[in-house]
Amino acid sequence: MTALLTLTHVQKSFGTHHVLQDLSFSIPTGSIFGFVGENGAGKTTTMRLLLGLEKSEHGSILLAGQEVTFGGNRTNSITGYLPDVPAFYDYMTATEYLTLCARLTRIANREQRIAEMLNLVGLKTKKQRIHGFSRGMKQRLGIAQALLNEPQLLICDEPTSALDPLGRNEFLELLATLRGKVTVLFSTHILSDVERICDYVGILHAGRMQKCAPLSDLRNQYGRSRIMLTFPDTPTAKRCMQVLAHFPAYAVKNTVMIDYQGSYTNAAHQVLQTLTASVTPIALQHKCPTLEQIFLEVTGNAHSDNHV
Repeated sequence: MTALLTLTHVQKSFGTHHVLQDLSFSIPTGSIFGFVGENGAGKTTTMRLLLGLEKSEHGSILLAGQEVTFGGNRTNSITGYLPDVPAFYDYMTATEYLTLCARLTRIANREQRIAEMLNLVGLKTKKQRIHGFSRGMKQRLGIAQALLNEPQLLICDEPTSALDPLGRNEFLELLATLRGKVTVLFSTHILSDVERICDYVGILHAGRMQKCAPLSDLRNQYGRSRIMLTFPDTPTAKRCMQVLAHFPAYAVKNTVMIDYQGSYTNAAHQVLQTLTASVTPIALQHKCPTLEQIFLEVTGNAHSDNHV
């Protein structure tokens, strides 16, 4: 898959504080990329560089083959941005606000495009003023505004942090519909949101990209994946443990758990082939490592390495 965005050896400091150190990563075209890291890791600085609002001391940033430069606007026309709490002219309606944005950016066929965006984000109210919108409605209006000029890259900076559970769910469902249509950089500290909609993940730690890979690859490489076999009773589970003596297995009452790494399909096939008819499970479940477990393992290892 080709990359829409590529950062190569990017460095950025504020005084003696090195915020980004040799930052290199790429985002595949059409993907939803989860950009995660603890506070102070450099996420906000990275996004400001992508928007041309900061100047790097070294390295390059290419967006759709064009270099992103400080103060430049060539790549702004193909970039949409959604902050955590977007600001609007609250006395306007959604249509009036988007019309203003369309005029400022000289969007052709603006009435049609505005109608398409309002339909996409589910804002069908025409007369209601923005000051009467809920936070979730404002966030949906923000994404409509960010997508108005049909960008190739949409940058979302903590877009769900101020939303209630219902608003968060609606926003994530909306963002998921953009997969394959626009490339999304989704910066957040809510790791469960990343697990839900992202196919690629970048883990930023101390100004360096520690891991950048498909989420499925990270799950295979880090953390513990587990097969859980449920049996009718505890004695049957004990017999299973005897049969699976060479597997890394342990039992809790009538459930046997086997830790594995790599492919779930291969691991489950090996386990089921080993079991005999006398110890057939009544249920088989697959438990993946969470992104939180992966994040802590990656950043923990990175922390240790930095102090060697």
